[in-house]
Amino acid sequence: MNSTTSLPLHQGGITPISALHPDIFQSHILALLDGPSLASLACVSSQLHALSTHDILWFNICSSTWPSLNHPRLQQIISTFPSGHRSFFSDSFPFPDLQPLKLDVNSCTLPTELIFAVDVYYQNQIIYSKVEELDTSSSWFLCSPFRVDLLDPKDSASTPVRYLGGSQDEAWLQHLEENLSLSWIVINPTRKKAVNVSSRRAVSVQRHWLTGDVQVRFGTVTAGDEGRGSSRELVECGVVVTCCGKEGGEMHVREVCMVMEDMEGKGLNGKDSLVILEGVIEQGRRKGGEGNEGKVKFEEFQERKRERKEENQRKERVLDLVCITVGVVGFVSFWSAILFK
Repeated sequence: MNSTTSLPLHQGGITPISALHPDIFQSHILALLDGPSLASLACVSSQLHALSTHDILWFNICSSTWPSLNHPRLQQIISTFPSGHRSFFSDSFPFPDLQPLKLDVNSCTLPTELIFAVDVYYQNQIIYSKVEELDTSSSWFLCSPFRVDLLDPKDSASTPVRYLGGSQDEAWLQHLEENLSLSWIVINPTRKKAVNVSSRRAVSVQRHWLTGDVQVRFGTVTAGDEGRGSSRELVECGVVVTCCGKEGGEMHVREVCMVMEDMEGKGLNGKDSLVILEGVIEQGRRKGGEGNEGKVKFEEFQERKRERKEENQRKERVLDLVCITVGVVGFVSFWSAILFK
């Protein structure tokens, strides 16, 4: 029986992974991989798993993927996650799956603080980053409409992107839809968990009818906390980036905000929004995907909203007809009783 001996590469043979020094393998091979590739490689063997789970690798991946994570407070919080940056990436990279919420969340278990790590990209290059810490324990927040604004109404953030319009308006809006992307990570520092609630790619781009500003929407549709047929069967977590500028000049980001709306377009208050967000974070169901999946779900949600509105209008017309009929019958009966008394 012939035996084969592994030879060094320069002798035409194959060098096994075990022959490479771990530092060389990590710095020259693993450090070049993105998050999904590194996670897949970790499943190949116990040796590769040990090499692929070093926190420095995942720290570099997270920092390059989401520049907002370089915030000192976030680094401290992520270090407390079960597996550090690897756990954070696992929570934040994929989409939350659209499944009925089974978590029974009450006022005692709602988070008292949420942290938002937000990054806006143009052609995969960062143009705006912000970390926002939100106190969610006050009665004012719990009862008020849920809305998170990252920019003061008087401020705006400049970008290197040229602002176009006029005769190029339609093509410009399409260009923004294809090239502008956003990540909005919600972090619960107490539970040491996170979720990315952005669709990443825009689900709609349009000009505001009054101001002329461009509004780019990133929406994630998730299961609500009520049963089928209710207004909160599905809920949209909508993020709107408003851009302004002079034609041919620099584009400015004037507004970045997040709201929660039900199937009737009504905004949820702070407490109800926390229930939804906490349910999505705790659910644990995740699936990957970039593409246009977010836009497909958004359009399906809009169609469901339209159908629900039409159904409510039909019910209102029937109720109005019943009320009119009862009124007429009552009127006729009243006068008949008087005339034939």
